Amino acid sequence: MTPRPILPRRTIAAALLFGLLTPVPAFAHAILQESVPTQDGTVAAGRIGIALRYNSRIDKERSSLVLTGPDRDRTPLPIMQAGPPDILTTSADLKPGVYTIRWNVLATDGHLTRGDVHFTVTEQ
Repeated sequence: MTPRPILPRRTIAAALLFGLLTPVPAFAHAILQESVPTQDGTVAAGRIGIALRYNSRIDKERSSLVLTGPDRDRTPLPIMQAGPPDILTTSADLKPGVYTIRWNVLATDGHLTRGDVHFTVTEQ
């Protein structure tokens, strides 16, 4: 019977350390990368196109956008299903005032995230 070689402790430790330090893909929450209107930005009154781009694919059917206007009324905004999988788009007719878009998105990896985009609408 041939004896099996025994690995030195240093080799085992190095292999474990390598395994711990090797990057592995991680599932992360959807993070807002950019928005139109921009955070704390200003747009002219009228029909406003709204677009929110994330760092991952979004489940558009299970995500939501809610607009809060100067009168504090909350209005759900319909999300267009067409378009790139990492961008939510919609539009709204807005009068001057301060607005907030509350977004709740479900990334296709199953993580739910939410946040706000604040902006101001001015006279044309």
